[in-house]
Amino acid sequence: MPSYFPRPDGLRLAYHHHTGAGPAVVFLPGYMSDMEGGKALAVEAWAVAQGREVLRLDYSGCGASDGAFEDGTLDIWRDDALMLIDALVAGPFIVVGSSMGGWLALLIAQARPDRVAGLVGIAAAPDFTDWGFSEAEIAEMEAKGRLVEDTPYGDDPYVTTLAFRNSGQANLLLGGGEIAIDCPVRLLQGQEDPDVPWQTALRIAEGVRSSDVQAVLIKDGDHRLSRDADIALLIRTIAQMPEPS
Repeated sequence: MPSYFPRPDGLRLAYHHHTGAGPAVVFLPGYMSDMEGGKALAVEAWAVAQGREVLRLDYSGCGASDGAFEDGTLDIWRDDALMLIDALVAGPFIVVGSSMGGWLALLIAQARPDRVAGLVGIAAAPDFTDWGFSEAEIAEMEAKGRLVEDTPYGDDPYVTTLAFRNSGQANLLLGGGEIAIDCPVRLLQGQEDPDVPWQTALRIAEGVRSSDVQAVLIKDGDHRLSRDADIALLIRTIAQMPEPS
């Protein structure tokens, strides 16, 4: 059973936290995902076996956390993650983000520059509110307040609210300016990803200010990157992150 942390408004955020040596590893799930995914559980199992501190969490309205999914925005979910990190993790941490979680990881690295010891993006999808929807889909969001789409990743349809898109548009990172992140950055990206163009990883690598940036392209990799070999690569990537100075 997860533990729960109350937000100031009384809504409870679900998480699993194991103490241990640092830097802590913080896993951020993707859009309409939760902390029970295969990658999150594999990262936790490895960290616990290594005696490392690890935190996995559910944003409000997701997984075991309280709230309605459609009430969430990128800002709200970033702040949910920051609230749990600030409350539970005392020292430096490596932030690992999958898909939308990779976008949040970049925002968190900017918000906590003195604490983030490294960043690992798995099919990181910054700015997907900008490049991920057609003009017709955006028009539907603006007319109805939400867009409902079928998805191959679960039984429930994907719902994207206009509020979420507006929040995303206020947090764009790939517009050509420097992304103020100085920690080591590792980006894992499948070239057969139907949702995130593989060139996105290269755009992130080019945009971040850090000189310690590596992008790994998995030629036959999909969006999930959850095969045994993909997860083994993820674990090696986290394990080989440089120690903070």
